[in-house]
Amino acid sequence: MTTLQSVPALGTHPASGSLPSRAETREQLSKATYDLLVIGGGILGISTAWHAAQSGLRVALVDAGDFAGATSSASSKLLHGGLRYLQTGAVKLVAENHFERRAVSRQVAPHLANPLTFYLPVYKGGPHGAAKLGAGVFAYSALSAFGDGVGHVISPARAARDVPELRTDNLRAVAVYGDDQMNDARMALMTVRAAVDAGAVVLNHAAVTGLRFTRGRVTGAELRDSMDGTEFGVTARLVLNATGPWVDHLRKMEDPNAAPSIRLSKGAHLVLKRTRPWKAALATPIDKYRITFALPWEDMLLLGTTDEAYEGDPADVAVTEKDTAQILDEAAFSVRDQQLSRDLITYSFAGLRVLPGGPGDTSKAKRETVVTEGRGGMLSVAGGKWTTFRHIGRTVMNKLAALPGHPLAEDMEPMARLPRKLPLPGIASPNAVAHRLLVDGGTPGPRMAADTARHLATHYGSLAFDIARLANENPALAERIHPDAPEVWAQVAYARDHEWAETAEDVLRRRTTLTIRGLATDEVRAGVEKVLGERRG
Repeated sequence: MTTLQSVPALGTHPASGSLPSRAETREQLSKATYDLLVIGGGILGISTAWHAAQSGLRVALVDAGDFAGATSSASSKLLHGGLRYLQTGAVKLVAENHFERRAVSRQVAPHLANPLTFYLPVYKGGPHGAAKLGAGVFAYSALSAFGDGVGHVISPARAARDVPELRTDNLRAVAVYGDDQMNDARMALMTVRAAVDAGAVVLNHAAVTGLRFTRGRVTGAELRDSMDGTEFGVTARLVLNATGPWVDHLRKMEDPNAAPSIRLSKGAHLVLKRTRPWKAALATPIDKYRITFALPWEDMLLLGTTDEAYEGDPADVAVTEKDTAQILDEAAFSVRDQQLSRDLITYSFAGLRVLPGGPGDTSKAKRETVVTEGRGGMLSVAGGKWTTFRHIGRTVMNKLAALPGHPLAEDMEPMARLPRKLPLPGIASPNAVAHRLLVDGGTPGPRMAADTARHLATHYGSLAFDIARLANENPALAERIHPDAPEVWAQVAYARDHEWAETAEDVLRRRTTLTIRGLATDEVRAGVEKVLGERRG
């Protein structure tokens, strides 16, 4: 492993073509009047900013933390139709989800989405029988136009060959269907890049301290740069509150008497080292409505999720001992004990689902997008699913176009006239990119390892060649950050200069996989801080 002393010194000047400094961005935000200020850098706000910039609006996007720093990087990492929604008869919803899933994984971001086969085990005494689940996965695949094959049923022996840790006691049959998987933080970052490429101005780690009002209308926000304490403001014709679990907090800044519009549901996950290779994921029914997942992801195993009402401060959400015990107990329905040892856990995380306000069990609540307009004219939007992030962005834009008085309609291109499947930056075949990196990515520098080439290809697409060039120009940047992870130091420099990384957590948790692998050691963290500090000078 590269030691702190040998972490490459990259100079205090940013690389060619890199991002403007935070001071330059603050000045740009302060001096202009924007058509739309989006507060909240989760995927919902990011997608809206992307679509708004595409439509020709002058767009600013700010977030109190990092982009995708909360709920949007704490998902189950799935792009999926929502098999459980068939249980409630939501056939149209499943079909719409499948359409969006296929669009993202085939046309928009094939370099960031991976097809994943799911096995749905049917045990003696379980909540569902083989015939019912077999019919369910067939209908599910039909609603995706059989784009992932035909849902069917296989024998326990066949399933155990692909998932050696599958528990086969009392296993009657296994239903099979297909969905897609992603690294949610990387998908969000690429969408930020797309928004900036379309003209949006963005700044993370900038917290709203108050709203600006003009004759009773919300016309911007006061902010504080969390990195150095600088205070500044942004003026906009329209402000969109897309702060996720904090949406009602900002609504109360607009109107102290605003009634709650949402409720929160906590979802926790565990990441474990795998004891053996997995060629498929497990989706195990716990009861009539709930499914627990065991997902091969980033060379690890992802288990979850929980679903319980949450009423505390969103900033305090965390995985508890109760969550850990529940996830392991539920996984044990279908996963062998040796794979569920607590010694294998490398990381745990929890996020908050934003659900429409009202009574009822959170596990049965629909993942609807809630849009409200406050007394000061601020629009608040919350909820929805990762799978439909493009659709949500378009929906919000259509809402903006239809506002009373049509304040933005004359300045924006109608959504119907814009490309429906505009790709994210870096679009390319991951296999082709990995092959290129292996063949010539190491010339004239050190030869790139196969796992590093594959990792770069599936997390950056064709932008991986920019990282390879950094490594070739400075061989120290080609060294691994940790011997047990595929990441190299060039990714830290790239995150600093091109991906808005300001803190070690930004790099280790969301631009790389070092934290989820349990490899964010003190030495690694110090090395990352050293590289980041060179840009700040």
